[in-house]
Amino acid sequence: MKTLFIFLLCLLPGVTWLGNFETAKTVASQQHKLILVNFSGSDWCGPCIRLRKEILENAVFENYATDKLVLVRADFPRQKKNQLSKDQVKLNEALADRYNPDGKFPYTLLVDANGKVLKKWDGFPDETPDQFVSDIKKLSPAN
Repeated sequence: MKTLFIFLLCLLPGVTWLGNFETAKTVASQQHKLILVNFSGSDWCGPCIRLRKEILENAVFENYATDKLVLVRADFPRQKKNQLSKDQVKLNEALADRYNPDGKFPYTLLVDANGKVLKKWDGFPDETPDQFVSDIKKLSPAN
C-alpha cells in the first residue's frame, strides 16, 4: 500500500507538500532528490505566511521544486478552525523534536534522503525566490 501511495504521489502534477517525513525520505531516496522541510505557524506567524506567499508559492520556487525536491510542511496552527488531525500533530511534533527543538518559526531545512541537514534558514530568508533556489542548487547533486 505504501508503494502504491508513493507511486501515485509521483504522478501528481505541480508542487505537493507532504506531512510525513518518513514518506518523504522514501520518495527522496527513490527519486534521488533532496527534502525541503518547512516548520510553519500558518495562521499566526507573520514571517511564516510571508515566506509561503513570497518564496514557497512563487513560480520560480515551484518550478524548481516540482522536479527537484520533496517538500514537507510541519505546520503548528493555533486557531481552532485550522487544527490538524491528532496523527498529523504527532508527526509534526516528532519532526520538531528531531529538527526544531527550540520551536523556531519559520524554520526551513534542506536535508538529504537520510535526514542529514545540509542547510538551515532560521526565520524569513532575506532573499528573492531566485536566490533561495540558487542556495538549494548549490547543495543539490542533480541541479
